[in-house]
Amino acid sequence: MCCRYYVDELAEREALELADVIDSSLTVRVQVSEGSGSVDRHPSDMADVLYGLDRKLHAGQMRWGFPAVKSGGLMINARCESALQKPMFSESVMRRRCVIPAAGFYEWDRDKNKVTFFKPQEACIYLAGFYNLFDGEQRFIILTTEANESMSPVHDRMPLILPASEVGDWIHEPDKTKEYLAWNSPLLSRTQEYEQLRLPL
Repeated sequence: MCCRYYVDELAEREALELADVIDSSLTVRVQVSEGSGSVDRHPSDMADVLYGLDRKLHAGQMRWGFPAVKSGGLMINARCESALQKPMFSESVMRRRCVIPAAGFYEWDRDKNKVTFFKPQEACIYLAGFYNLFDGEQRFIILTTEANESMSPVHDRMPLILPASEVGDWIHEPDKTKEYLAWNSPLLSRTQEYEQLRLPL
């Protein structure tokens, strides 16, 4: 599960260094946000995304969530294990993969305590996703996988997280898609209000 994450200036800058092309609208937004600290991203928000076009890595903005026609809500996550089998997702997973840069993300435990997950030695983590066009607007979904030992005490799902070195291949190489969908996300550190918990990395 991933229903909220956050970005900061360091994460933005690192992600932009990977891009071959930076969309003009994103450039303006990044300049405005410099020095503003971290910003939470919620479902339906516009957010920074890395995606592929003409074999180049582009940095731009898309809206988080596919419209759910039957319920009228949003679909914000898709399971790695079943995304290729779902008609709503399969073509996008194979043809329109993206990465969502984040400084970290949040989850809530069984007692509704907010827990923050991050990698202290890395300014940016890269959440695997895919996108599609709805009513003239590009929208993305974040892929989730089974929780590892750093996440499982809080939740049984977590985002599929890729190292920076694999971002280009995830986006540009469809033959590797199934391989990446079976990857294990790295161990993370976590903190929460009133208590701090860290796992060795």
